[in-house]
Amino acid sequence: MFVDLETSFLNKLKEIEKKHSDLTLMLSDPKILSNATEQIRIAKERAEHDETIDLYAVYKTLRSEITDADEMRQDEDADPDFKALAEAEWQELTEKQEKVITTLKSLLRPKSPYENRNLFLEIRAGTGGDEAALFVGDLMRMYTKYAELQSWKVEIINTSETGIGGFKEVILSVIGKGAYRHLQYESGVHRVQRVPKTEASGRVHTSTITVAVIVEAEEVDVEINQADLRVDTYCASGPGGQGVNTTYSAVRITHIPTGVVVTCQDERSQIKNKARAMRVLRSRILEEEMARQNAEIAEDRRSKVGTGGRSEKIRTYNFKENRVTDHRINLSLYQLEKILEGEINPMIDAVVAEGEMV
Repeated sequence: MFVDLETSFLNKLKEIEKKHSDLTLMLSDPKILSNATEQIRIAKERAEHDETIDLYAVYKTLRSEITDADEMRQDEDADPDFKALAEAEWQELTEKQEKVITTLKSLLRPKSPYENRNLFLEIRAGTGGDEAALFVGDLMRMYTKYAELQSWKVEIINTSETGIGGFKEVILSVIGKGAYRHLQYESGVHRVQRVPKTEASGRVHTSTITVAVIVEAEEVDVEINQADLRVDTYCASGPGGQGVNTTYSAVRITHIPTGVVVTCQDERSQIKNKARAMRVLRSRILEEEMARQNAEIAEDRRSKVGTGGRSEKIRTYNFKENRVTDHRINLSLYQLEKILEGEINPMIDAVVAEGEMV
C-alpha cells in the first residue's frame, strides 16, 4: 500500500524550506558579512536544517518519479511488458520513499536540547570475571570503530586494566555532531555468550558488562562551587611499571553534596587528569539533575545501568550463533564480526527510531 506524508508534515517541511532559503539569503547580506558573530549564528542555525532540506529534496524527486511510474503502470493501452517494468519501478520507488518518510518524520519530531552534544561512554565489567573484563575491551573497540565511521573523535578519559588484556572500567569521550542522539540508548547491560580461550571443555560462558552513556555538560549547565570539592592525588596504578606510576599524577575528585566521585589517571600530567575528571564530574551531576527533572526521559543513573546481573540485559552477543540481539526491539542480526568492527549502524538506527516513537 502506498503511504505518503501527512499534510501537517508537508506544511512543516515547507516552512523549514522557506526559513532555510531566507537564512541563505541573509548570509549574502553585506551587513551580516561585516558582523562575524551574527554570521556564525545564522550559519549555525541554517546548518541545523541542512539534513532535513536535503532529504526533503530527495522526497520530492521520488514523489515525482512515483507519479510518472504510476501513470505508466495503469495505462491500459501500454504494452504488458512495459507495464510490468513500470509496476516494478513503482514498487521500488515507493519502498525508497517510505524509508525517506520515516527519516523525515524523525527529523521533524521535537529535539532534545542535548542530542547534538558530546558524551561520555562508561563501560564496566559486570559478572563473569576475566571474560567480562575482556569483553569491556571488545566493546571499547566496537564503539571506537563506530565513532570513526561517523567521523567522530574519541578520547580515552580513564581506564582500569586487569593485566590480561581486559579492563575493569573504561571511560571514553565521544565528540561529534549527533553523538548523543545516536548513542543515548546504549546504556544498560550487555551480555556476551562465548567459549573463553582458557575453557578446555569448550563450554559456553555467559558474562555481562554495563554501559552508561552520559551527555557532556557545559559549564553553563552545572555550576560547581570549588568549596564543595575534595581533590586527592596519588600515584597512578597499572601494569608495566611505566613512569606514570612513579608520580602523583592520578586525581580523584569527590563532589561532597552529591557524593559523586570521579577518578582519572591516564594522563601523565596531574593538571590534565584534573581537567578531564572535572568534565566527567560536571556531566554526572547534570545526568542526576536530568533524572530528577524528568524520570521518564532520563532515569536515575543506577537504574539505567543496572547491577550487571546476568538476568538484566538490553543486548546479547552470541559468538557461537554469530548473532547480536537487541532485546528491547526484538531485533537479531547474524553478523557479529561486522558489528564488533563498528558496523553497528543497523542496530543503533533501529533502536533510535523506536526510542523517538515513544
